[in-house]
Amino acid sequence: MARAAISATRLIDMFLDMLAAERGAAENTRLAYRRDLADYAAFLAAGRTGPLEADTNAIRGYLNDLEKRGFSPSSSARRLSSIRQFHKFLYVEGRSDNDPALVIEGPKQGRRLPKTLSINDVGRLLAVSIEGVDDAARPLPERIRAARMACLLEILYATGLRVSELVALPLRAATSGEQMLTIKGKGGRERLVPLSRPAIDAIRRFRDLVKQSASVGGSPWLFPADSESGHLTRQAFARDLKLVASLAGIDGRRVSPHVLRHAFASHLLQNGADLRVVQELLGHADVSTTQIYTHVLDERMRAMVRDLHPLADE
Repeated sequence: MARAAISATRLIDMFLDMLAAERGAAENTRLAYRRDLADYAAFLAAGRTGPLEADTNAIRGYLNDLEKRGFSPSSSARRLSSIRQFHKFLYVEGRSDNDPALVIEGPKQGRRLPKTLSINDVGRLLAVSIEGVDDAARPLPERIRAARMACLLEILYATGLRVSELVALPLRAATSGEQMLTIKGKGGRERLVPLSRPAIDAIRRFRDLVKQSASVGGSPWLFPADSESGHLTRQAFARDLKLVASLAGIDGRRVSPHVLRHAFASHLLQNGADLRVVQELLGHADVSTTQIYTHVLDERMRAMVRDLHPLADE
């Protein structure tokens, strides 16, 4: 049979090509799908079957295997989402006669709230990051490194960018003179995000110091680095951020670039921002993704009733 002659790897490649061509999926998204589906295909191969022959029992067996391996319900649900989309693709493309994932129910998940930081925590991070930047007695590379971290934090907390969007900001973002950034996010969707005055000042301070160094001249990136991409990597930023957190007296396990993105959203909602506005700023295609922050709105509504209802004290 022609179908049986197609390897699992080739089928996965075809699915990933579709994600890139039709949905504009970013490279990191495709890599995540590839890891999920390669693991699934390996499980099927161990049972002497493949994606085109897999049935609902095979998929349930894989989910049971994930549980035995200690995967959390949320991680298993993400794997199942990849498998569902993969099998739907195979069915729609006529590669398979049915969609065995259609009737599979995902693992039960509790309501998981995003990790975040208090406003005071963020303030301490910002204060520590800027220490020594204006000390002319310090070596220039140290001042540039400190100014870069301060700039990264100010932009991240002002905009809620994804870390991949932040580290890959082009140099023109700092030289346009605009108080808005144009961000190309997931799926190639563009959005405008405003820059705060502290973020603008941090960019200027960082660029003034970089201009004094000849080592990164001509780079097209706002945060140039000696890496394959030519700009700061997500991993390097996350590592340096944990060091700043430690110096600020905050447990490094609580802090990551994504946690600061959550802090941006949570603090806006705490202060009265509309959920749809936060959705747009975060670059979420669907407001349901932003609704992980509804606990913040619930708390705000309870406080409003407590403070404003005429019979609240009775």
